[in-house]
Amino acid sequence: MTVPSSTMSSSVSTSRGMLPSARLDAHGSNSGTPGFFWQSVPEFNDTDETGLLSVSWNQDHGCFAAGTTHGFPLVGAGTNSQYPPSKVIIWDDYERRCIGEFSFRSDVRAVKLRRDRIVVVVEHKIYVYNFTDLKLLQQIETLANPRGLCCLSHHSNTFVLACPGLQRGLVRIEHFGLNMTKLIKAHDSHVACLTLTMDGLLLASASMKGTLIRIFNTMDGTRLQEVRRGSDNAEIYSIALSPNVQWLAVSSEKGTIHIFNLRVRVVGEDSSNHSITAQGPAPFYRNSSNSLDALISPNAGANPGSSLSFMKGFVNIPNLILKLPGFLPKYFSSEWSFAQFRVPEDTQFIATFGSQNTVIIVGMDGSFYRCSFDHLNGGEMLQQEYHSFLKKGHLES
Repeated sequence: MTVPSSTMSSSVSTSRGMLPSARLDAHGSNSGTPGFFWQSVPEFNDTDETGLLSVSWNQDHGCFAAGTTHGFPLVGAGTNSQYPPSKVIIWDDYERRCIGEFSFRSDVRAVKLRRDRIVVVVEHKIYVYNFTDLKLLQQIETLANPRGLCCLSHHSNTFVLACPGLQRGLVRIEHFGLNMTKLIKAHDSHVACLTLTMDGLLLASASMKGTLIRIFNTMDGTRLQEVRRGSDNAEIYSIALSPNVQWLAVSSEKGTIHIFNLRVRVVGEDSSNHSITAQGPAPFYRNSSNSLDALISPNAGANPGSSLSFMKGFVNIPNLILKLPGFLPKYFSSEWSFAQFRVPEDTQFIATFGSQNTVIIVGMDGSFYRCSFDHLNGGEMLQQEYHSFLKKGHLES
């Protein structure tokens, strides 16, 4: 069962499949094994145009859903009276029937899923429902949220939700298992994009300016790291954190996918398989309220700094250098991206991490890229595969 975050019609990718499907595993091969796959669009004439309305990852980023003009409406378009944009339809793909619906007074901006919760986002409010009986559990008021910003943790024994607060630049964190709310002043301008780690203990966010991405501890709100996408403003399309919390990927309207090295130290023998008890997640990210050094890895030089970083604290007046601590912008000491990949600027792309230092990139033009990056030296990423998933039977490499 899948509910898309789009307010348009949707073609849903599931393991059972509503339609004949093609599968692409995490290594890029066309196979029947589980992994990355997309749902083929219905049969139509060659003269028909298939419009892509939305793309979004599932909970563990193992597959994505593509909302097309030939898809099945779960949150309808405005011209469809049966499925208006203010209604959410819960579709059971196994039984091939609608098992429930939610109606609202305003258009639905996003729908988020966990195995035990359904979260619906409208312009000024977020509704949290129990999955089993569709009972309303909580309502959260937000600032105007036309982008439908909201993200969830996906570990079974923790439930963390992040969304815009009631003030500009504020992010609200709900730790439902701990019955705790944390407000984080993430940015000076409006929040444009945010994401959580699978356990919900780290938040990464960007503002409308799109120049900086900041990483926070969701337990106490401490800012752990700040990286720079660029110097000029840009719309951020997506932020992704790798499962081992070592890498961060950012896509924007500037046509570059940026990979950053994270300096957040994960406590435990295997960060990709850590678990969290209901008593609290502190053992896995050391309490930064006591010491920031406990959360920051000592080998912090992976992301390149500005070539002008030597000028930090100095200003050059002809024939005279004055030391002015903190005078120059933080730009000169910024952490820049470790690896990069270029995509067309005129298309919106979202990115996530695959296996073995790979990045999966999906575009609103129907393009699918799998790229690899050198985890030691960084630099330009290498394109491993390319597919156009809107065209039936079309496969390029």
